[in-house]
Amino acid sequence: MSTLIDTSVLARAAQRSHPLYQTAVDAVVDLRKQGETLCVVPQNLYELWVVCTRPVTQNGLGMTPAATLAELSLIKSLYALQSDNPSILVLWEQLISQYQVRGKNAHDARLVAAMLVHGIPQILTFNPGDFQRYQGIRVLVP
Repeated sequence: MSTLIDTSVLARAAQRSHPLYQTAVDAVVDLRKQGETLCVVPQNLYELWVVCTRPVTQNGLGMTPAATLAELSLIKSLYALQSDNPSILVLWEQLISQYQVRGKNAHDARLVAAMLVHGIPQILTFNPGDFQRYQGIRVLVP
C-alpha cells in the first residue's frame, strides 16, 4: 500500500530540535517496516519550501535557501515523488466544490486530489482534522 507523507511530517523531520522530530521519524520508519511505499507530491515540496525558508519569528524554520534545497533533495531520494498532471486540477475543483473548502484548506484538498489520482489511499499527518472531511482516504497520525 502507498502512503502520502504530509508536509507537517516532513517539516517536523527536517527540524531535529522540534519536540515531534523523533515521532515523525519513527512513524516513517514504522511504515517502511510494514512495507509501505512512502510518497510525496510536488505540492509537499512547495509547502515545505515555504515553511523552511520562512523566518522563525513567523512560525517558520528559518533555513537558508541552500539548506532547504538540500532538504528537498533528501526528500526526493527517500520518497517516491508522484507527478502533477491535469487530472489533479479537475479533481481538486470537484473536491473544493463538494466539500465547500475555503482559504488555505484548499492546499489540503489538492493533496487529497493528488492522492486519489495516484491511488494513494492514506496520508500520514500531524493535522488529521485537515483531512477528516474527505471520503476515500485514510488518515494516519504518528
